[in-house]
Amino acid sequence: MKSALSPKKIGHSHITMKKNVYGGASIIKGTRISVANIAGYYLMGFSPEEIQRELPHLNPAQIFDAIAFYFDHKEIIDQELEKDREQVVSKEFPAGKY
Repeated sequence: MKSALSPKKIGHSHITMKKNVYGGASIIKGTRISVANIAGYYLMGFSPEEIQRELPHLNPAQIFDAIAFYFDHKEIIDQELEKDREQVVSKEFPAGKY
C-alpha cells in the first residue's frame, strides 16, 4: 500500500492537498472538488467532456489532470471511493433500522 502523498510530491499542476479540505485528500486546486469525485464520474462511464458538463466550473485540463492523478494513485483513490460508499450506505441504511 502506498503511503499518503505530501503536497510537494504530487507532481500534477492542477491537484493539491489541504488538511482542512476534504480530510486532506487530493482536490483540484482552487476548488473543493476531490479527485475521487472526478474518478467516480469517470468510473461510471462519463467522458471528460461529460464530466465538464456536470461540473462546468472546471476546465478540461483540471479534469484530465484529475483522471491522470487517479491512474497514478489508483489504490489510494479507490480506497477513498470505497470509504465514501460505506458512509453513504450506512447513513441511508443504519444498523438496526431494518
